[in-house]
Formats: sequence, C-alpha cells, structure tokens
Amino acid sequence: MNYTSPEQMLDEKGAIRLEIPVAINDEGPSPLIREIPKGKPYPIDALGPLQRAVEAVHDKTQAPIAIAAQSALAVASFAVQGFADVETLGGFAPVSLYCLTVAQSGERKSGSDKLLMQAVRDFEAATAAEFKVNLAIYSTEKTIWELKHKRLMKGAAGTNANKALEARAELDAMPNQPEAPLLPNRTATDPTFEGLVKLFAVGHPSLGLFTDEAGSFIGGHAMNSDNRLKTCAGFSGLWDGASINRTRAGDGASTLRGRRLASHMMVQPIAARPLLADPVANTQGFLARFLMCEPESAIGTRTRRGYDPASDTAIATFGVKLRTLVETSLPLREGTMNELEPPHLRFSNDAKELLLQYYEITEKDQAPDGKLAHVRPYASKTAEQAARIAGVMTLWTDPNATKITADTMANGIELAQYYLSEVERLVDAAIISEKVVQAELLKKWLTESWPDEYILPRDIIRKGPNSLRESEKAKSAISLLEKHGWLLRLAPGTIIRDKKRKEAYQIVRPQNVL
Repeated sequence: MNYTSPEQMLDEKGAIRLEIPVAINDEGPSPLIREIPKGKPYPIDALGPLQRAVEAVHDKTQAPIAIAAQSALAVASFAVQGFADVETLGGFAPVSLYCLTVAQSGERKSGSDKLLMQAVRDFEAATAAEFKVNLAIYSTEKTIWELKHKRLMKGAAGTNANKALEARAELDAMPNQPEAPLLPNRTATDPTFEGLVKLFAVGHPSLGLFTDEAGSFIGGHAMNSDNRLKTCAGFSGLWDGASINRTRAGDGASTLRGRRLASHMMVQPIAARPLLADPVANTQGFLARFLMCEPESAIGTRTRRGYDPASDTAIATFGVKLRTLVETSLPLREGTMNELEPPHLRFSNDAKELLLQYYEITEKDQAPDGKLAHVRPYASKTAEQAARIAGVMTLWTDPNATKITADTMANGIELAQYYLSEVERLVDAAIISEKVVQAELLKKWLTESWPDEYILPRDIIRKGPNSLRESEKAKSAISLLEKHGWLLRLAPGTIIRDKKRKEAYQIVRPQNVL
C-alpha cells in the first residue's frame, strides 16, 4: 500500500491547513458487501404464450431478458387474475403474482414495463374520459334523488295523515340511492397498503401495482418501524385472496371481499439488501410471496444497432391480447359492482402429479440439513408459485379455461425453480449486519450526492440519509467506511470551510485514487 505525504502548513493561529489529500490507497477502497454469485440463465422457453413478447422486448430494449420476463408475468397476471382462482395443493388461490426485480439504474427496467403496459395505459386514458361523463350523470341523478328523498321525508313527518301515508308509500317505492361510477384506475404506483385499500373501495376489484421506485416503498412510510408489520400482513393477505378489513374514522368498519392484486416492484440493489435481510419481512412470509430475480447487468454490452421489425409486431400482438382481457367483464358476486367471485381453474391429473412430485422434492430439501433449509419460507411456497404461474399462462391463452395441462404445469415448475434458485443466492448475499447496510447507504450518499470533497460527522446527522441522522449510527457507519478506505480521517485542527475541525474526513471517490 503506497501513500502520498501531505503538504501542510500552519496558519497564523497554528491550525493545520490541508493542501493535498492524505493517505490514498492506489488500489482504491475495498467493497463493503461481497459480490453476489452469478445466477442461472432465465428459462425463456418455459414462458409459453408469453415467450415471443418477452423476446421482442429484450430485442428492442437490450435489457436483461429476466427483466422483460418479470414484466410480462406481472402484466399477464394482472390481466387474468379476476377470471379464475387456481387449484393448489392446499386449496384454491388467486393467480395473482408479486414480482420483485433487483437491478441497477440504467438497466431499462422502466422501458420494458412501458412497452408491455402500453395497452393498459391507453385503456385507462380512454376510460378516464368516459368516467368524467358518467360522473356528471351520477352527480345529477344523485342531486335529484336527494331532493326527492328530502321532500318525501318532510311529507312523511307532516301533520296531514293522508299526505304522510302517501309520502311514506312513495319513500318505500323509491329506488336505492344512485351508486357512484367506479374509478377508472386499473393500476397504481403508490406502493402503500392504505392507498391500495382506498382504491379497492371505490374502484375496480382487480388492480395492478407497478412501480420502478420500490426503493421509496422499502425506505418510506409503508415500511418504517411503525407500519412494517401492518404493511407486510396487508400485502400477504391480498396475495392469499383474503378479505380486507377496513376501518374509517366516523364511518365505522367494513369488509372488502373479492379483490385481487398483481404487482411488479423494481428496486436497486442498495435498497433491496436491507429488505431481504429484514426479519419482519421474512418471518411474516411477505417476501416469500414474491418471484424475485437480480439478472446480470447488461450495461456496457448494448452496442447493437437497431432491432428486428418483427419485434414491434410481437409487442403489438401482446398489447391487443392485453386490451381485450382488461375490457372483458369479470365474474362478480350478484348485486355488487366490484366484488369478484371467480370460478375454479383445476389441474389435469398429469399436471397434479407433476406438481406433487415437485412439492415432495422441495419439501425434503427443507429439512434442517437440507439445501433449502435457509430459505424455508420461500421453498414452502414454491409449489404454489408454480401453480399460479401455470394458471396465468393458461388463462392468458383462454380466460374461460377450466383445466391446466401437464405441459403448462411443467413450464410453471421450471420457472418456479428458477425463482427459487434466485432467492437462494440473493438471501445469502443479504445476510449481512445492519451496520454494513448502513455503511453502504452512507457510501452511496457520499459518493453520489454530497457535493464537497470533505465531510463532517454533523453533516451526516443533519443532511444525510434519514436512517443515519442519529449520532451513534452515523459514527458506526463512518468507522466502517474509514476501515474500508472510503473515508480518510484528517488531522485534528485541519481547516475545513474556514474553521478548525476536531473531526473531519476526506471522501474517496474513484477520481481521488492516485
């Protein structure tokens, strides 16, 4: 390790004035978190009716094919989840899929989602205009109903007995108060459970949550210490198809039944690691309900010019199918506007046998000495994930289907195996101390957001990441970054911003390394 000697001089007060950076390692700082082992190739051939669209998105964006596959599975799940519940080895369950994609900024996550979601965006825009017309009609009808109801109530309470009887008779014959039209939104980007519940109450019973800013969910209000347990339980219940118990101030309690949610959350690795290591998210089974992947980066390799024009046709075909599905009426409970009552999608005998074999293998591997023991919450749900994936592909082909074939189940199992292998390596990488996670967060903030070459501990406490605005946490993170060469401690008395500092550090960015 080589060092440069600092050229220092004393000012007129005897304080040290630093002129040149000190003690910089020519090999650069050492990483805080070990590299994740390379994952398996995505089993693209197992995507069945979704394969061509995924290949087309990959061709157009040059994003990792796993990112396009995640988008396609989540979008297809959103489109078909209201048509049927799928048979599993433990009863019937929604075909809703939760997908979590871990990838750096610049991997074209948003671009992939945008191509596959365009038909839904167009549909939402069209229905928004229709909603405005229906809302105006509803407002008029509601006003007329209320005025008539008020007039009859006044007559029924009057002193003229005959008129009161007539008014009561008219009240009894009045139709129910007009119902407001459902909100046209079919997707949401606000990843809070409360926001989704509000939308479910006055909107469509089948929704999609698609966000490329899941870091705001992980590090925000929904997953803070006060709300984490409630959020995890709420999302887990929706995945299971459970009813939503809703309590509103001044309006009592109500229950929302027959709601379905599909989701694709995209997040950068720095935000994903703490979530994967979070004991609440793991012990509650929240994360085990997600199909996760972190594909190998394609950044730096996307030098091909142009793409196959046939890819546009494939994406357009996917869009036409998607638009048809979202425009199709869903099975609702009689007398309701937005409570699903889906029929059952069952296994063929051969499909059930395949799933039983897969279940038995993964169950044995969850034994204390088994290779899946450390990811037991995920492994225990992998057979159900396989059934859900097979259900999505079946209903995408035919929303009126009643049976899952053996071939489709085999594809569902192959995809579930891939996602389980991703979980194994991602969870292993996430089993790191909270202190290391906080240090990595500080490193990212210092090297990407802090404008100065130098930093004081109080700068971090006042302006740094929210989770580090406590003295002890900031000191711990600073100590780790100093140990790994990302911060260089300056001599006491060094002048920074025209004042002598007892404790200050130089930030080591790539351009600082000599």
